[in-house]
Amino acid sequence: MSTERDPVLIAPSLLSADLAALTESVRMIERGGADWLHVDVMDGHFVPNVSIGPPVVASLRPYSERYFDCHLMMTEPGRYLEPFAKAGADGCTVHVEIGGTRELISQMRSLGLRVGLAANPDTPFEAVEPFLGEIDLLLLMTVFPGFGGQSFMGEVMPKVTQAREAIEQHGFALDLEVDGGIDQTTAPVAVAAGANVLVAGSAIFSKPQPLRAAHDLRVAARSAQQ
Repeated sequence: MSTERDPVLIAPSLLSADLAALTESVRMIERGGADWLHVDVMDGHFVPNVSIGPPVVASLRPYSERYFDCHLMMTEPGRYLEPFAKAGADGCTVHVEIGGTRELISQMRSLGLRVGLAANPDTPFEAVEPFLGEIDLLLLMTVFPGFGGQSFMGEVMPKVTQAREAIEQHGFALDLEVDGGIDQTTAPVAVAAGANVLVAGSAIFSKPQPLRAAHDLRVAARSAQQ
């Protein structure tokens, strides 16, 4: 088993972009600032907010060749997996808290989607551990989902480390992603704990120069691997 770590990937969250000029934001940030594009999908039920859906993904797809990382914060994601796949999503991530995890994994596989599984800050690692060999991405939330701009919850880092240790112990080929409060200060903390994909919204799009902000975030994250 190889213990070589993947490079750090930056996934700007479009939730924090200017939604009135979303195409321009996508074109701008992928000029070197984004490895993936993170699409936060909220249903107003699983989380207390509503955001974008498959039609927006379909509208953006012609303007970007980046990996579309769709995080489905939804009570019934199974109803929308096929629409997201048809819209151009590369991968979808569902929450372990809603149940029916193996059926959702199977559905995503059948649609040709890369399979992601997410856990909220207060969900123990043991809830996702049985599925590590069946998924492509594990997303550990470092805030409670629903709104951007929240503060990073450092108490989640032991769970990130626990996940990284299990991934390496079993030789699983999956990405370990964190989302919530990621900035130049917290990025190296998350990477040191074991994350290799960082979702960042306000730390990039709220800055006067988002491309520079994304570059600085990448430099800060990589410092934890040196």
